[in-house]
Amino acid sequence: MFVDVAKIFVKGGNGGHGAVAFRREKYEPSGGPAGGDGGDGGNVILEVDEGIRTLMDFRYKRHYKAENGENGKSKKQYGKKGKDLILKVPPGTIVKDTETGIVIADLTKKGERFIVAKGGRGGRGNAKFATSTRQAPRFAEAGEKGEERWITLELKLLADVGLVGFPNVGKSTLLSTLTDAKPKIANYHFTTLTPNLGVVRISYDSSFVIADIPGLIEGAHIGVGLGHEFLRHVERTRLLVHLIDASGLEGRDPIDDFYKINEELKKYSPKLADKPQIVVANKMDLPQARENFPRIKQEMDRLGLELIPISAATSEGLNELKYAIWNKLKEIGEPEPIVEVVENINLYEFNKDKNKVIVKKEGDKYIVEGDPIEKLINSTNFDDLDSLRHFQKVMRKRGIVDELKELGIKDGEIVNICGYEFEFFD
Repeated sequence: MFVDVAKIFVKGGNGGHGAVAFRREKYEPSGGPAGGDGGDGGNVILEVDEGIRTLMDFRYKRHYKAENGENGKSKKQYGKKGKDLILKVPPGTIVKDTETGIVIADLTKKGERFIVAKGGRGGRGNAKFATSTRQAPRFAEAGEKGEERWITLELKLLADVGLVGFPNVGKSTLLSTLTDAKPKIANYHFTTLTPNLGVVRISYDSSFVIADIPGLIEGAHIGVGLGHEFLRHVERTRLLVHLIDASGLEGRDPIDDFYKINEELKKYSPKLADKPQIVVANKMDLPQARENFPRIKQEMDRLGLELIPISAATSEGLNELKYAIWNKLKEIGEPEPIVEVVENINLYEFNKDKNKVIVKKEGDKYIVEGDPIEKLINSTNFDDLDSLRHFQKVMRKRGIVDELKELGIKDGEIVNICGYEFEFFD
């Protein structure tokens, strides 16, 4: 089975900062605090879209960030919430945390959604910090940062199109010229030959998967060459593109080659032999191919098969071939997606330690770090007595002062709090 893999970085939007504002209306010059809350940051959401077949687009762009929340405003007006960023993925996509390798989601159903990076919560405005003893707070709360992480998307792929033909007829060259990108594939260890997979892009949201099937030679149905495992894969493709060397330069007759390959397919599986085919006459840049073409055309017409002349080496006819395949696939209809049952999906919180505060001593330095304390520092106006008191109150309430004292800190010593240096006094 082929595995299409993409690694991307996702980040939820940051929450907007709360506002510091006061009512300054006519006849009410000493109005109270009126700073509004900041808006929440947008989430990054994965959504299943049945119209998408591959993870191709995630290899062109790898960083995705949702919109930040708007800052709070005066008159207790809340900031606007940041827009969610919705990333469309094919059905059957498995989502893993890149750092741990743990599966966090298995997206199979149409329209199914999963929040892969939550936006930060908006900060509270100064109106929320007013109390009976602190009636005019000159500080507000900073917005939280959005979650961010690297994730790995994996998709089990079935090729839409199987590329068949004798060795050296130009299949690998055709695949490399037709396809924009090649996802990683699973190796088949029958021989030194490896199936190659490519994605042919038609438009922004339209593509199909084509597999070059090397080594399909006489005897494949009894295990010669790639053998049964890969032929079973080919059996699930929707269309065969049968490439023949129209020049016959290697001493083989192109029409005879065509019948031998089809006979091999029929021996392995009548179902495979009955699949729709497009026949492609390659190496049309050579004079021998142009001489043989009328005879090949006459035979394919007799069989009722579409024949397309190309030159993989010069790219002649490739555009016509690409759209002929696409039109044929639309005519055949969509395949059933591969649904893999994933056991023990761990829907854990990525930022499970986001509320953790670390208090430590390294050498003679005292260090305090953690998201909650960084947010507190960003929310504090150190020139305002009320704001400073609030900072000290939170530090004591969280037990940070007690922990520093347990580590042996003395009055006047320096403590580094999230990159800022403070002098400690109990």
